[in-house]
Amino acid sequence: MQDDRLSQMVCSVLLMAGYQVSERCSMRPRSFDLIAAVEDQKIIIKVVTHMDSVNEEMAQDLDQIASHLSMVPVIVGERSRDAPLQRGAVYLRYGIFAISVATLYDYLVEHIPPLIYASPGGLYVNIDGRILRKLREHHQLSLGDLAHLLGVSRRAISKYEGGMGTTLEVAIRLEEIFDASITVPIDILSYHSRFTHGAEEKGGSIPPDLERIGLECHSIHRAPFEALAIFEDHRILTGYGTAQRVVKRASLISNLSQIANTYAMCVITDYDKQKKIGNTLIIGERRLRSLEDGFDLIELING
Repeated sequence: MQDDRLSQMVCSVLLMAGYQVSERCSMRPRSFDLIAAVEDQKIIIKVVTHMDSVNEEMAQDLDQIASHLSMVPVIVGERSRDAPLQRGAVYLRYGIFAISVATLYDYLVEHIPPLIYASPGGLYVNIDGRILRKLREHHQLSLGDLAHLLGVSRRAISKYEGGMGTTLEVAIRLEEIFDASITVPIDILSYHSRFTHGAEEKGGSIPPDLERIGLECHSIHRAPFEALAIFEDHRILTGYGTAQRVVKRASLISNLSQIANTYAMCVITDYDKQKKIGNTLIIGERRLRSLEDGFDLIELING
């Protein structure tokens, strides 16, 4: 399945789940394809046929945007190595959840969370250790008794009760023994970053006057916008470059900012004035140089 077709399916799932969905980011290379939002929940999505095509730099960009815009990054794909992504299973790519479009549908539309996660060696599930211990004690089984029934060590049973995950086969056998559910669902929309974003993000294609007027700026390398600018509690998707290069992206940046609930701006190196395209401020680099502080810029964006 081509990425375009897969993206259309992802959009359909998001719309069925009640999300507002952005236009697709069609530039290459790109760290994300779509932004979607419903109420206070925002998702930034990378759509790929093979999830292994997402390299660490792309994942770091995806994570950085998500972190600064209070979003959850998700990769939606079809295959990992030579095998299809299984329905109801969650995979990890540099710490970011990767799932099939069917799993996305189950989670967002049917409200059925996945139970299985893929890890080297096979498929695993998380076990509620407290429930397992209560069930074992209720059935008057010792650690050794349960270990014998499962064909594992007493130490393994102790670790399961301490919250260690186990293989899918062991989890199924446990639920058969106790005729009860002991698995813990995976919340795709919970996310903890494994990356550190610091001073190394700065520099690159960022107008120096943004920092002069008090904005915190972070370079983004694979997105329609070159930077994320932050002023107090305002987030600004910022394009930067010549008019020919940047203005054609202004409409997309405007659309993304509406879904992400941010401001949008394009700083043009060969332009002296200012205007609006959608809700995106188009401002010449010389005009930007005349501003005294970030409040002046926010006023122009709001104007």
